[in-house]
Amino acid sequence: MSVVTRFAPSPTGYLHIGGVRTALFNWLFTRHHGGKYLLRIEDTDKERSTQGAVDAILDGLAWMGLDHDEPPVFQSTRADRHREVVAEMLAQGKAYKCFATPEELAEMRETAKAEGRNPGYDGRWRDRDPSEAPAGAPFVVRVRTPLDGSTVIEDVVQGRVEVQNGEIDDFVLLRGDGSPTYMLAVCVDDHDMGVTHVIRGDDHLNNAFRQAQIYAAAGWDLPAFGHIPLIHGADGAKLSKRHGAVGVEEYRERGYLVEAVFNALLRLGWSHGDDEIISREQAIEWFDLADVNRGASRLDMDKMLALNAHYLKEAAPATLLELAQPFMAAAGWADIDEEGLARLQRGMPAVADRAKTLADIGAMAKYYLQEPPIDIEDKAQKALSEEGLLVVSDMAEVLAGVDQWTEESIKAAMMGYAEAKDLKVGKVFQPLRAALTGAMASPGVTEVAFAFGREKTLRHLQAVLA
Repeated sequence: MSVVTRFAPSPTGYLHIGGVRTALFNWLFTRHHGGKYLLRIEDTDKERSTQGAVDAILDGLAWMGLDHDEPPVFQSTRADRHREVVAEMLAQGKAYKCFATPEELAEMRETAKAEGRNPGYDGRWRDRDPSEAPAGAPFVVRVRTPLDGSTVIEDVVQGRVEVQNGEIDDFVLLRGDGSPTYMLAVCVDDHDMGVTHVIRGDDHLNNAFRQAQIYAAAGWDLPAFGHIPLIHGADGAKLSKRHGAVGVEEYRERGYLVEAVFNALLRLGWSHGDDEIISREQAIEWFDLADVNRGASRLDMDKMLALNAHYLKEAAPATLLELAQPFMAAAGWADIDEEGLARLQRGMPAVADRAKTLADIGAMAKYYLQEPPIDIEDKAQKALSEEGLLVVSDMAEVLAGVDQWTEESIKAAMMGYAEAKDLKVGKVFQPLRAALTGAMASPGVTEVAFAFGREKTLRHLQAVLA
């Protein structure tokens, strides 16, 4: 059997990070098995669905590299097909028209509540002839569910789950205005799209028992279900914005690399031994639903930040430079000339070593782009005391005579000067760092001087002395 999965978001808001994890698991399972991964936009809620949300979903999935194999299916275009399936169920006696009024339904619920029973529909029109209803009376269409026995779901993740059929009422398929319900539309679309595995959050597990009734009434084979655990915050509480439950686009805007987000979400509820850093290729090779945990996973933003820092260090300088340019622009460095870009690329390993996000890189760009005279922070001013300025003056002469301008030769010159003057290394490095960057929390002085080149390094030193 060829595997077919789908991700089916509703375009009523941003693409939640939990939804991205669901899409990721569907995509990985499909790619592992060489199957087909589909996208369905469930836009039947016309009041809340927006084109902006659709665009955000498509953009977010594209950024994550979760490519779908066919054009997206928009559920709102399929209402006629949904009604066609219900018409067949009515003709076969698998569904029926219910003329219960809103007042009757409210009384039904209150009575059941008072008697401690399930407040579901009591089946009062299940065996009645529609001709008994007043002429032109509005009605809904309900599925005829079994009254005895049980429904069993052999869930790929959760295992065997069983519900007594007496707990499943005859729920609505078509509303009074003829519009299909979510429960009906999902089943018809999954069937028509050839979905073999429905992989989604375990908050949908209860829906599976109702959807099984629709599959049975339509005479279709039930797909395999895999209900993956929900994501909680690091404190174990339900995931919220304070835990990082934001749209995937916000992670991009904060300066996270897609590799870090991919890796972090992959490890939420799935594992491969003790491996923490897992590439996309390895994930495809290793992923299987059998390794998904049943319990809720926790989103730890500190771990995600650490992953991001790891991938920043691993990235090629040219790649980081390209990715960081919007963040540099936001920090006030929008128009960078070729020499400045070359300087940044030379300094990128030192910057990436200290950064946790692309936004950090954007903030540190100033150390390589600012022209003397530069602003010097208070802590750096302290390093430029009379003693510190003497070091700057001496080192300007020393560095002017360095033959090969490399990090190694620059460091050797500084160390040699410290030894000749019987100074601690910090007494040489700190005033030079202050003079070159204006800060003490900047990239290292030898790394900055190398990225600057001899001419710019000496200009900074002379500006401080002036």
